[in-house]
Amino acid sequence: MSTATRIYKGLSRKERAGWIIGLTPVQAFVCVGLAVPVILALASGHFGQALVLGALCGTAAALVVVPVRGRPALRWLGHLLLYRAGIALGWSRWQSRAVAGQSEDLDEPDLPGVLARLRFPDGPPLRDLGRVCLIHDTGDGRWGATARLTHAGVGMLSDAQCERLANRLGNLLLSIGHREVIDRMTLLVRTVPDDGADYQAWRAEHDVPGAPTLAREASEELDRLVGAVSVRHEVFVTLSGTEDALRRPAAAAGGGVAGRAAVLYRVLDGLEDKLKSLGATTVTWLSGPELAVAIRTGFNPASAAGLAARRHQASDTGVRWATAGPVHAPAPSPRAYYHDGFATVSYSVLMPEAGTVFGSLSGLLAVKTAGERRSLAIHYETLSQHRSSKAVRRLRFRTGVMRDWKSSKGFNSGAAEAREAGGARAQEHAVAAGHGIVRFAVAAAVTIPETWNVEDHAAKLENDIVGRFQLLRMELAQDAGFVAAVLPVGVGLPRLRGGAS
Repeated sequence: MSTATRIYKGLSRKERAGWIIGLTPVQAFVCVGLAVPVILALASGHFGQALVLGALCGTAAALVVVPVRGRPALRWLGHLLLYRAGIALGWSRWQSRAVAGQSEDLDEPDLPGVLARLRFPDGPPLRDLGRVCLIHDTGDGRWGATARLTHAGVGMLSDAQCERLANRLGNLLLSIGHREVIDRMTLLVRTVPDDGADYQAWRAEHDVPGAPTLAREASEELDRLVGAVSVRHEVFVTLSGTEDALRRPAAAAGGGVAGRAAVLYRVLDGLEDKLKSLGATTVTWLSGPELAVAIRTGFNPASAAGLAARRHQASDTGVRWATAGPVHAPAPSPRAYYHDGFATVSYSVLMPEAGTVFGSLSGLLAVKTAGERRSLAIHYETLSQHRSSKAVRRLRFRTGVMRDWKSSKGFNSGAAEAREAGGARAQEHAVAAGHGIVRFAVAAAVTIPETWNVEDHAAKLENDIVGRFQLLRMELAQDAGFVAAVLPVGVGLPRLRGGAS
């Protein structure tokens, strides 16, 4: 008996899609403006001047139009200048104040890069679970909280079970879209590096000297076949909402951090059951010290074993915020980020045009070498019904205008245009039926000791997903990519700047 596997299509639609031969209106306007001096020179008969202007304006147009690995050449140039300026002025280097003996308050966060804009106030107790750490993004004006999930994964589930989980995930995102307080959710999965020492110690402690030879040989064979590829995972979910959405209900709840926490708690309570319907057996909202541990082990995976032992022996719940960040991080290289003796390479994962299936991203978490860590983060933002309706109307208008213009000029629409127009109509019908639009971004990363060959392990990550997804290396932004792919703080999805998603 064969079972059909559902393929999810139409997942990747650029927010700022081109109108004219792939160009955005701004790019088209710039190209027209650059062409005017050349046309005027030709009209006045100054052919030499027109040739020089053509070379200069053509080069400028190429910088604006030609994409290079996801970014126009002009943007690459601007990013390169900022990157070099950051290195020359020392902005990119990092040294922990606590290690340098300059920290006066151990509860004051001391984090590098984009993390410096985050604040972590503790909210009031949530039921009988203790205090929950709130994540205040002062740059984007957002408030959120992070939970640790216990989940068995989807690797051993049938197609029917995966289909049910996919439907429940869609219902969860739809319910978030109908709430006024939160609009973003981040699912982060990262492996826990394991060199096998704990397992070997457990085996030595529980070894039975008189065990049958056949049983011992079978156990050793299982160690070679299964133990080498077995890996532990930790799963986090971060939910957040904007300051604008929280301000009025928070004022009614008393204002300040406590008021915002009270409003968030109402939503978190309502979403716990939906998270458990996705297969999570437990949902634990993290306190400040627990979130600091998650950030600390993100920067230094080797510290996880020591922190776990200290927590079990001394009933310690976490670390202080002044020591949550890296001890030392040099200026990041263009293609990797170095931190506390480790190196991380981060990627943006682009969805295929042909669609994908539920669970297909699991290949990015397939660790091949003991001591390697892989991370995968999916950032969702659900648009409200009003914003979704505006987005689909804008998309339908754009596809309709381009189709009518080509038809009036005698051009036939290609398969890509027909598929986009059909997708726009289907999306408009779905939104009219009560569904919503979800913006999303997927980030993946591999972390290894800095003494290993970084490019070899980056190539292994790329090979594990080749042919199914396209990995776009976050060059010149590896430190920001590390935060988006590895740390459970909900940072990784840029603001909506217009266009359908």
